[in-house]
Amino acid sequence: MSVVASHVILHPAVSQTLKMWSATAGRDKTYRAVQYLSRFLAWYLLTHGDKVQAARFSALKSHLGTARKLMRLGKPMEHLQAALRAAHSPGEAAQQVAKVGRQLCYFGYLSYDTLIWANTVKFLSLQPETAKRVSKISNRFWLAGILFGLAHGILELRRLSVEATSLRAKYKASEKGVGEQAELGAKAHALKSARAATLTQFTSDILDVWLPTSNLGIVNLNDGVLGLIGFVTSLMALRKQWETAGNKY
Repeated sequence: MSVVASHVILHPAVSQTLKMWSATAGRDKTYRAVQYLSRFLAWYLLTHGDKVQAARFSALKSHLGTARKLMRLGKPMEHLQAALRAAHSPGEAAQQVAKVGRQLCYFGYLSYDTLIWANTVKFLSLQPETAKRVSKISNRFWLAGILFGLAHGILELRRLSVEATSLRAKYKASEKGVGEQAELGAKAHALKSARAATLTQFTSDILDVWLPTSNLGIVNLNDGVLGLIGFVTSLMALRKQWETAGNKY
C-alpha cells in the first residue's frame, strides 16, 4: 500500500503540477479556469431551475475573482517594465508600438482592477457610480490591450511568413552541405515553434476579446457562453504554464 502511495504522491505529473502551482501565474490560471467554469455551471444550473446549486457556483466564481485580484496586486509594475523593455527592443516600428501599447493597456487595466479589489474588500469606500466608472475604465483598458495583442499577432505572423519564405529560397539555392542543411533546419524549426506560439496567443486573444466587450455592453452574450470562453482560454494559458514547469522540472 505504501509503495502504491509513494508512486502516486511522487509521480512526475504530481511534481510538475506542484511546480506549476508554486508560481503565481500557475495558480492564477488554475483559479481562472475554475472561476469561468463556475460561471458556466451557475448559468447552466440556473437555466434548469436549480437555484441552490447555481448560487454555490456563483459564490465560488465571485470569491475566486476577488482572490485573483489580490494575487495580481504587483502585476501592473511587471507590465510597465515589459513596456519599457519592448520600447528598447529591436524590431519593426509597428510591432513595437503594438507590444508597448498592449503592455501599457494591461498596466492600466490591472491598476484600476486593484481599485475594484480594494472597494470589494471594503478597504476603500467608493460611491456606486464611481465604482461603476472605475470598472468601465478597467474593461476599456483590457479591451484595448487585447486589440493591441491582436494587431501584434497579425504583424508577427506576417513577419514569420516572410522569413519562412526567405528561408525556403535559401534552402533551394544552397549547395545542401551537411552543416548548412543543419543550420537551415534549426532555423526552420525555430520559425515553426514561434508561429505555433503566436497562433496560440492570437486564438486566445480572439476568444478573450468577447469578455471585456460583453462587460462594456458592446455585445450581449450570456454567462454560459462567456464562461466557456474564459474556461477554454484559461486551459490554453494553463497548458503553457504546465509546459514551462515541465522544462524546469
